[in-house]
Amino acid sequence: MPSPAKVNYATEAEYRQHFERVYCNGAIITFDGIAVRFRKDDFDHCMYESSMRNDVKDLFSKERSERIDWIKATLENPAAELYQGWDKKRKRHNPNSRVAVVYEEFVVVIQLKTAADGSRSARFVTAYLADNSIAKIRGGPKWA
Repeated sequence: MPSPAKVNYATEAEYRQHFERVYCNGAIITFDGIAVRFRKDDFDHCMYESSMRNDVKDLFSKERSERIDWIKATLENPAAELYQGWDKKRKRHNPNSRVAVVYEEFVVVIQLKTAADGSRSARFVTAYLADNSIAKIRGGPKWA
């Protein structure tokens, strides 16, 4: 499946404005009807990388930011491969965390909540190129 076009802005501020305009003014509805909410500060988590690989996100990533529109495209795509996310603290897969993969090795992670009436909603967690961990993700349990 062809990847969506990359977005090219000159500045980080332009990417931030794009993120807030597209993602923070209302929910994005997944292909299976889950309303995913985004917060403005999610930009800092998903568009930055750790320069020291120590979990401190201190470096703006042009590579991640160019794929800003891939987040929505991935969430809305019924061809997405869906996997359970990894709970780093508990060191196990979490069925309430969903990882979607459609384009290249780009993943979108959401955290699901189920209401008393059975309806589902989610909060966006992150999105990134999982070039180092895609085999581990694809080797994990499918999300159901």
